[in-house]
Amino acid sequence: MAMTGKPDRGSVEVNAEECKGCGLCVDACPPKVLHLAEGLNHYGYRPAFYASMGCTGCGICFFVCPEPGGIRVFRLDAVAAA
Repeated sequence: MAMTGKPDRGSVEVNAEECKGCGLCVDACPPKVLHLAEGLNHYGYRPAFYASMGCTGCGICFFVCPEPGGIRVFRLDAVAAA
């Protein structure tokens, strides 16, 4: 759940071992839920990571990522209120 109380509409999976830490996804993310890690991956770069809440599922991070397979975006289905 996002801090606003609204349910997440998406989720992001970052392949940290292939990420080159360019930060394009971090800059492009409208809800600002992607960040660069403090630690390094096996290439010696600070990979991006998803903060685990607030994703809208827009997919902008996927389109700006220069690494094939670096980011996957999952759009979550809305649950109908009973």
